[in-house]
Amino acid sequence: MSDEERRDSLADQAAAWIPPWERPTPPRDEPAEPPVGASDEPVEASDEPSAEASDEPSAEASARAADLTEASGPAGDAEPTAASALPGDAEPPAVPAAPEDAEPTAGPAPAGGADEPAGEGAAARVPGRQPAPRRRATPAPEPAPVLDDAELRGALEAILLVVDEPVSELTLAQVLEQPAERVGPMLDEIAAGYTAAGHGFELRRAAGGWRLYTRPEYATYVERFVLDGQSVRLTQAALETLAVIAYKQPVTRSRISAIRGVNCDGVIRTLVSRGLVEECGTEPDSGAFLYRTTTMFLEKLGLNSVADLPPLAPFLPDDVEELADATR
Repeated sequence: MSDEERRDSLADQAAAWIPPWERPTPPRDEPAEPPVGASDEPVEASDEPSAEASDEPSAEASARAADLTEASGPAGDAEPTAASALPGDAEPPAVPAAPEDAEPTAGPAPAGGADEPAGEGAAARVPGRQPAPRRRATPAPEPAPVLDDAELRGALEAILLVVDEPVSELTLAQVLEQPAERVGPMLDEIAAGYTAAGHGFELRRAAGGWRLYTRPEYATYVERFVLDGQSVRLTQAALETLAVIAYKQPVTRSRISAIRGVNCDGVIRTLVSRGLVEECGTEPDSGAFLYRTTTMFLEKLGLNSVADLPPLAPFLPDDVEELADATR
């Protein structure tokens, strides 16, 4: 082949050559639109194949343009076109427009807008903790009905007939669901009524409470009915020991023995078993047990407190000091 034929062939090839940007691109599967809330990693991965595919035609066009430049001068008209168009036009295919358009739609538009990250949008859709249900207020108890004086008097008398120990005004008020300010005056009124009517029993205070007792003038009849030959009485030693404890309480066993001049261990055990005396702690110095009278002691004597005990002065002999000197 001569040089002229070669030039003509190269010129025909140059004339028939189609730039890469004008060539019809083969159909390819468009990447599916990324799901809502998807991350940017799949989008970056889809950019790499498109960039490589667009770079291959550009390299091939550059090689053909170089051959045309060396072979013929007439083809120089096409050379500047290929040389000037390739570098500038090859860049747009490298970055496809589809990924750029898909980037704003990567986030969930309905949830938080295009600029909101997918993680924040998903967290915003999570329902918050529901408040705890309110508790229903319990209705206040209905107030107890107020008893009239006649009904209150009968209720108090019925309770006092069955008690086996003195009962306080507060306990009676709680049982009857009535104010204590009404119970106290009503008990005084009942006691005054029994005394005025001359009943064989009376209502009086004893051991911090109220209880029904027989009247002293009918004591002989009550003793005859209750004792009936089964008299159980305290011995003289027990009565003396009980008197010492009543007036000197709280007192130790050794102090009682010193006052009486005899050992009182057995007598004290008897009084404790009868429920008339009880222990009430220890003495700080010696650690000995202390003894005092019980509520039963007050009940048996019909006293409200130990302060109601009769004074000892009228029962003491006139020559107490002489007796004390004689015992030394």
